[in-house]
Amino acid sequence: SFQSIMEKYGREGISALSASTPIDTGETASSWTYEILQNAQSISLVFFNNSETKTGIPIAILLQYGHGNGRGAYIRGRDFINPAIQPIFDKLAEEAWREVSK
Repeated sequence: SFQSIMEKYGREGISALSASTPIDTGETASSWTYEILQNAQSISLVFFNNSETKTGIPIAILLQYGHGNGRGAYIRGRDFINPAIQPIFDKLAEEAWREVSK
């Protein structure tokens, strides 16, 4: 079923994102979750990271795209999300296609 396919790749995505997240304290790497959103027309797999700064800014976004450090220096971002998740989405698409082609 599509639900079980999404669950499988949701878990794989969490593992891949956690493993690729730059680690300082480890809080952001361990804060990945996923949700399966479904309605009559579609089903979606969405990943979230709820690790935030004290002012509510998502840390994963700061790591991905870069940020100022508060002392005038810029910390360059590192694309860690896309390389981690793309292979998961590729495998999900292949398995979902096999499911609808039965």
